[in-house]
Amino acid sequence: MALDLDLPTWLGRIGVFDLETTGVDVAADRIVTAHVGVLDAKGREIAARSWIADPGVPIPDGAAAVHGITTEHARAHGRSAREVVAEIASSLRSLFAQGLPVVAYNASYDFSLLTHECIRHGVPALEMPGPIIDPLVIDKAVDRYRKGKRTLEVVAQHYGVPLDGAHEASADAIAAGRVAQAIARSFPLAGSAHELHTQQIGWARTQAESLTEYFVRIGRIEPEDALDGTWPVRAPGSV
Repeated sequence: MALDLDLPTWLGRIGVFDLETTGVDVAADRIVTAHVGVLDAKGREIAARSWIADPGVPIPDGAAAVHGITTEHARAHGRSAREVVAEIASSLRSLFAQGLPVVAYNASYDFSLLTHECIRHGVPALEMPGPIIDPLVIDKAVDRYRKGKRTLEVVAQHYGVPLDGAHEASADAIAAGRVAQAIARSFPLAGSAHELHTQQIGWARTQAESLTEYFVRIGRIEPEDALDGTWPVRAPGSV
């Protein structure tokens, strides 16, 4: 990570997006909090919107311990899930319409869960959203053999990006955007956000295949339970 490259012009203004939810099942779990913002070339947030929803189901204690929102708090302070889902989708659609790439760490989780929430609440889902920048997929591709975990906290620290309040939607979204910019200053990337988006489709598929092979080898999963490498929106019913 020794290079000191100029930031590509297409990373000088980016959208950022993160969800905190009731769990990790993109088809069944629900949005609790969300953040959509815009960063400038220096990583400063110049526009932002945050939401808290009443997901309509109890928030498991384990999930509440991660993001700090209990069922009682969401019911007291959260808005209608349908309204929140519609506004998140509208905000992202607006960023894409402006030609801004949107950064989301582990994007296939956030965009897949949002798609299922749109379907659940009768809200128009994003059609072929993009360009999307996923620092998790990119970091694994450009620095494949680096040891250690690839959580946002760990990767942010690796690239020197502060992350205060991890698992809070705005903090995670902003940190992910800054990590994307830090990666671009450390490794040569594609010539455009759209080209990078296309590359990530292949990288995510290859990474899922590699992880599947490893999990099968250590006995964690059976071969027929292969991980879905579809990116940025997973196929219905996949894991």
